[in-house]
Amino acid sequence: MNRMNMMDQFQVAAEEDDMYGGFGNQVDETETLTNDPAFQQAVRTSHGRRPPPTAARLKTGVRGNIIPPSSMGRPGPSSLGRPMTGSVDGANRPMTAVRGAGYSSQARGVGYDSGKSAAPALEGKGDDTPEERIRQLEKKVNELIEESCIASASGDYQTSLEKAKEAGRKERLLVREREKLSSADQINLDLTYSALFNLANQYTLNEMYNEALNTYQIIVKNKMFSMAGRLKVNMGNIYFKQRQYSKAIKFYRMALDQIPNTHRGMRIKVMHNISVSFVKLGQYNDAVTSLEVIMQEEPDMRTGLNLVLCYFALGDKEKMKKTFQRMLTVDLKIDDDEKYAPHPDDAQHTLILEVIKNDSLRQIERERRNTAERCIKTAAKLISPAIEHSFTAGYDWCMDQVKTSNFMELAHDLEIDKAIGYLKKKDFAQAVDALKSFEKKDTKVACTAATNLSFLYYVSGEESDLNQADKYADLALTADKYNPPALVNKGNIYFKRRDYEKAREFYKEALQNDSSCVEALYNAGLCNKKLKRYRDALDSFYKLHSILRNNGQVLFQIADLLDLMGENAQAQEMFMQLLGVVPTDAAILARLGQMFDAENDKAQAFQYNYDSYRYNPSNIKIIEWLGAYYIESQFCEKAIQYFERGAIIQ
Repeated sequence: MNRMNMMDQFQVAAEEDDMYGGFGNQVDETETLTNDPAFQQAVRTSHGRRPPPTAARLKTGVRGNIIPPSSMGRPGPSSLGRPMTGSVDGANRPMTAVRGAGYSSQARGVGYDSGKSAAPALEGKGDDTPEERIRQLEKKVNELIEESCIASASGDYQTSLEKAKEAGRKERLLVREREKLSSADQINLDLTYSALFNLANQYTLNEMYNEALNTYQIIVKNKMFSMAGRLKVNMGNIYFKQRQYSKAIKFYRMALDQIPNTHRGMRIKVMHNISVSFVKLGQYNDAVTSLEVIMQEEPDMRTGLNLVLCYFALGDKEKMKKTFQRMLTVDLKIDDDEKYAPHPDDAQHTLILEVIKNDSLRQIERERRNTAERCIKTAAKLISPAIEHSFTAGYDWCMDQVKTSNFMELAHDLEIDKAIGYLKKKDFAQAVDALKSFEKKDTKVACTAATNLSFLYYVSGEESDLNQADKYADLALTADKYNPPALVNKGNIYFKRRDYEKAREFYKEALQNDSSCVEALYNAGLCNKKLKRYRDALDSFYKLHSILRNNGQVLFQIADLLDLMGENAQAQEMFMQLLGVVPTDAAILARLGQMFDAENDKAQAFQYNYDSYRYNPSNIKIIEWLGAYYIESQFCEKAIQYFERGAIIQ
């Protein structure tokens, strides 16, 4: 009965308060509350003071847009006394246990206000902030250093120096900016080092050695650069270029003290520089000390040659022999030539061989072998007259040593050099005998010997010797028909016999095999000149002029041909250019005097003829012309002086 009275009160309160006004579509479920176990439990116990259970358990969930009441109409802070947990202006209130407060998936008439305004958009850092300016300066310095290096690599040293200077100024500005921000500890030492080092290099390339040394001193004295001591090698190189060899040795040794023993290659290079500096100073004993250390640690051909040179200067015959033998045992560290031998039956090997036969590694090997052969032949030429009682005995000893070494193929080249040595001593008989010994040797050596013999017989000038020259030229062409020197010798023989057409054919063939053969090109021009083919001759000499710039003989032939072709203005220009090469040539001065005299330019003619007379006062024609000029100018006294000198000469 009490329970029913309570329900009646609830009904009255609901009608009077009308707390849920506006919910006209609400379904009245109060009749079912009596039979609702969950509701009855909430009334009897403190369960009602807890937050309301989910809609599924109370069966008071949302049906469409309808929200059931969630309060019993009693005031208080409990969950049963909260007003309006349903819709507001048609929008559903979310369950706060699942979604954040203030969120709504549907539009509301009045937006939900959480009491906080939206956060402002993030502002980017401006370009004028100190940090940004520093970053831009660093980027600019790096770009300038790269541009300087690129310009230097392309040979534009002036531009590279300007870029390096600008990089240095920017880097100093960068340091000052950091100091203003009290961030000196963040200074980029690598960037500072790069800017200074590049600037010093560019000063060196522009031959501004004092500025380069000052820049290197700034780097070396800065204790923050841990490896800067090695730059003393660069300073030593500058002093070496300035021929201050004592200072160069001082800096080389200071650098050597700071290079650890683990950097063996670097130490050997510095020691080699020290030895060369001692050689320049004439202190051969000190140079020998450094060179001997290098030959023990890492022997090479250049060091061996320098050591032979020092012992030659000291006159130590035994040490010269021992060092020459040590040179023959140096390991060049290159593969055998069998690696590049063709294998006709192996197609894969043939393809690989096509790739590697002329690659960069193969070119390095060739260069290393050529350097070794050149050093050995130079050493043999140097010590041969000194190690034995005669030049012949010394060369024979060197050849015997070479024949028993890994360079046995050089023995024939040494014999050729021996014959050339006889020629330099003007011992033609010995030279001919030495070269004749090659007639029955292998093809390559026989061809070289026959070519040299042909030239020897040709320069003797006798008709019988000319026949011998022709014979050996034929032998050389039989061994190698594409041999340009042999073809030139054959052409020279026909030129001397005045068969210019045939001589021209041999010169042309030599040029087809070697377009840079200057002897064939010059002689072909002479043949065309003899045949009065002036235009062809001029083409030949112009080609030669592009190869041999400022060569007096070539310039004379061009000027002479232009004069023969009647192009006087160009001929005069070429003769004047020739005078820039040989300013004291009396014949050229006389030739120009004749040309100006033919043009009736007496003043210019007198000037050139008088200069010719000063350099060659015995030329009768010039003396006569000067005498006639003074008579014509009514200076008889001076004319008499020239005629008297002419009479004395006659």
